[in-house]
Amino acid sequence: MSLPLRRPFALALLLIGSVPVLAQSVLPRPPEPFAGHIERDTKRSTPAWPKAPQAPKGAPNVLVVLLDDVGFSAPSTFGGVAQTETLQALANEGVSYNQFHVTALCAPTRAAILTGRNHHEAGFGVVGNAGYPGYDFTWQKDTVSVAEVLRQNGFATAAFGKWHNTAPWEITPAGPFDHWPTSLGFEYFYGFHGGAENQYEPRIWRNTTPVEPKATPEQGYHFIADMADDATRWLRTQDAVYPDKPFFVWFAPGGTHWPQHVPADWIAKYKGRFDQGWDRLREETFARQKQRGVIPANAELTPRPPELPAWDSLPQDQRRLLARQAEISAAYLAYTDHQVGRLLQSIRELGRGDNTLVLYIAGDNGAQVTTPLLGRDAQGPDGRPLPLAERLRQLEALGTSRFDNLYGGAWGWADNTPFQYGKAMPATLGGVRNPLVVSWPKQLKSRGQVRGQFSHVTDIAPTIFEATGVQPPEVVDGVKQVPYAGHSLLASFDDPKAVVAHTRQYFEMSGSRAIYQDGWWAGSRQVTQGPGPLNQAPFGQRPWQLYNLNDDYSQAHDLAAQQPERVKQLEALFDEEAWKRDVYPLQPDGRGRPNPASGRSVFTYRAGVQRLPTGNGPDVTRRAHRIEADIVVPAKGGDGVLIANGGRWGGFSLYVKDGRLAYTANAYGNVSGEIVAQRRLPAGPAKVAFEFTPDPVDANAPPAPPSASGLPQPGQASPPAGTGRLFVNGTPVGEGRIQRIVYGPYESLDIGADLGTPVSPGYRVPFAYGGRLEQVRVELR
Repeated sequence: MSLPLRRPFALALLLIGSVPVLAQSVLPRPPEPFAGHIERDTKRSTPAWPKAPQAPKGAPNVLVVLLDDVGFSAPSTFGGVAQTETLQALANEGVSYNQFHVTALCAPTRAAILTGRNHHEAGFGVVGNAGYPGYDFTWQKDTVSVAEVLRQNGFATAAFGKWHNTAPWEITPAGPFDHWPTSLGFEYFYGFHGGAENQYEPRIWRNTTPVEPKATPEQGYHFIADMADDATRWLRTQDAVYPDKPFFVWFAPGGTHWPQHVPADWIAKYKGRFDQGWDRLREETFARQKQRGVIPANAELTPRPPELPAWDSLPQDQRRLLARQAEISAAYLAYTDHQVGRLLQSIRELGRGDNTLVLYIAGDNGAQVTTPLLGRDAQGPDGRPLPLAERLRQLEALGTSRFDNLYGGAWGWADNTPFQYGKAMPATLGGVRNPLVVSWPKQLKSRGQVRGQFSHVTDIAPTIFEATGVQPPEVVDGVKQVPYAGHSLLASFDDPKAVVAHTRQYFEMSGSRAIYQDGWWAGSRQVTQGPGPLNQAPFGQRPWQLYNLNDDYSQAHDLAAQQPERVKQLEALFDEEAWKRDVYPLQPDGRGRPNPASGRSVFTYRAGVQRLPTGNGPDVTRRAHRIEADIVVPAKGGDGVLIANGGRWGGFSLYVKDGRLAYTANAYGNVSGEIVAQRRLPAGPAKVAFEFTPDPVDANAPPAPPSASGLPQPGQASPPAGTGRLFVNGTPVGEGRIQRIVYGPYESLDIGADLGTPVSPGYRVPFAYGGRLEQVRVELR
C-alpha cells in the first residue's frame, strides 16, 4: 500500500523559492522516505531505520595543519635553520606551493581557511572588533564552516590547539556557545581561545568546559605535546567505533607565536646558529632556497628596510641577547613540527595514512616584524625593558615559563626571506606569502615537486570539497550561503602547468592593502604607531607600489613610477573588491564593543566561579574600587586565594596566608604592591576587604608602555599608582602603596583559587582557600 507523506516540510527544504535544488546542495539533508513497509499488523510490517549521513565512498581523511607566526623561510624545508623534518617528509612525498598566500594576520587567515570566503566576508577583517559587517568578529550562518559541511556529509570532525575565531565577549564558561568550535561543525575541541597562550601553564578548554593542564612545567608539560596526545586519543577512539568513517582534523599549534616557550634541550640544538646575524642569515637562507628549488632561479633578494639597522652596527652585548632569541624561535618551530610528526605517525599506525589528505600551512601570516628591536623578555614594573646587563644575566631562562618572551623584529624580517616586511603588512609579500605542502599518498603521483600557481587560503575549502567528493552547499539551515571565494587546487596536484582560476585577490589589514590581478601586484602600506622600528614615524599611508610577479618573484623592483596608469587601474580594482567584500571602512575602531561587564559597577561572585577571562570581568586597573569577601575562617586558620585576576605577568590577588589577610599586585612580572594585615584573622565569620584609591591623574604622565601583544595603547596614560587598604570586619588592618595594577596576558578571574600562573610569588597555584567562601563583591567607584 502507498503511504501518505509523513514529513511534508522535507519537500520545502528542496525548494529555494520555486526553483528545485538538489538535496546535496541543501543542508541538513531532508529525511529519506521510509524504506520499510507498514500494515496494521506488525508481523506483516517491515521496519527500516533512518540512516546516518555517509561520506562519499573512498573519501580521504583530511588533516589541516596551521602553524602560527612562521615566516616563509623559517622552516628548513624552505631554506631556514629550524629543522622541520615532518614538513620535509611531506614535501618529499607530495608537492609544495611557493606562491600560496594568507591574509597577514592569524584570526583572519583562520576564518578564510575554514569558511572558504575572504576574511572580511566572514567578519574577521582584523584581530579586533568593530561594529561593521567586515569587522564584527562574529561568525555568521551564511558562511558555514568546512567542518560543518563535512560533518553533515558523514565525517568525524575535531579541532585542536589555537582557536581565535570566537568573539572575546563570548569566551566565558557561561557562553554563549553559538560561535565556539563545537557549534561550528567540530564535534570535539581541545585547545585555547585567543591569539596567544602560555604554552607551559595554558588556559585549556575541552569542548565548552575549562580544564587544567595535566602536569606542571617542572614535570615536563608543554601544551603542543599535550594537544598531539589528545588528538591521538580522539583518533583512536574514532577508529575503535567507526573504523570506516573518514575524519577532518584541524590541528593548529601555538608555535611559533609569542610567548616563544620551548624545552631547553631543543634550544640547545641551535646554540650558535644565529651568531652571524640577520643580514648574513638572509643571504645564507636565500642561497639554500635557490639550491633546493623552492624559489625560482631568477628570484632576487630584497634589501634590508631602511628602518632596520645592520647587524654589524650593533654592540656585542645586544648581539648576544638577539642571537639567543633566534635560537629559541628556531627551536620552537622544530619542536612544533616534531609534534605534528607524532600526530601523523598516529594516523599511520591506524592504517589511515595512505588515504589522508594533509594540507600543512607553515604560518598564518609572515613572521612578526613590529616588535622592539631587542625583543621582549625581562621587564620592569613600568612595563619597559630592564637594562641590557640584567637581561643578559637571565639569558638562559628565556624560553622557560618565567618569561613571556619574543624575538626582536629584525629576526622576523629575516624569517620572511626573500620578501619585504612581514606580519600585518599585506602591502608586500612578507606578510602574506607562506609555504603550503600537500601530501596524499594514495592519490598524488607527483613526488617532491614545487608548484608556482598563485593560490590563497580561500582555495583550501574548495580543494577539500573536490578531493572528498562533497558538494559545497548553497543553503544551510535555511540560510543562503555567501559564494565561495576560492578555487580548488586539485588539478595542480599532479599537473605543474594546471591553470588555477584564482586570478584576482585583494589583501587588506589595518589600512595596509594590496590587489593582485593576473600576475600584477599593487600595494600601499599603512604605518601605525608602535614600539617596533618598522612602526616608527612618519606614520600614515605610503604611496602605492607596483610589481610584476610574473618576472619578479620577490618584489624586488617597484614599477609604479614607470607605469602610473596601471597603478591607478589596480587601485580602482581594489576599491571595487573592497566595496564588494565588506572591507570598508578602513581601520575602524571598536567603539561600543559588547562585553558582559559593560555598564556594570558591581560584580558579585560566589565560590566555584573560575576561569572567567580577564577582559570579561571588572577593570580595576584605572579607578578606585573595593573588593569585599564574606568568609568563614576555620579554627586553625584557613589560607588561600579569595579572588585573583591575572597572573605572573600582571594582575592582583586578595588572599590569606599564615592566617593574615594579604593583597598583591603584579605588573609585568614584578610585584608592584603588597600589603599584609597586621594581625591574624579571627576564627568564624568575617567580612574582609581591600580598597584602592588612585593618586590624582597627572596630565603630563608618560604614555602607557606596550601591551602584552607588543602593541601600544594609544591615548592611555600609564596605570595610576595609589594607596591600598585592608579591612577586617570594618577595621583597618593594613595599608600600603600600589605602584600600578595591570592585567597580564593568558590569565583569568578566579574565585577561591588562583589558576594558571600565580599573581604572587609567595604562593603556588592553585592555592585554594581552606575556609568557607560565601561570596566576593567587587565595586567600581
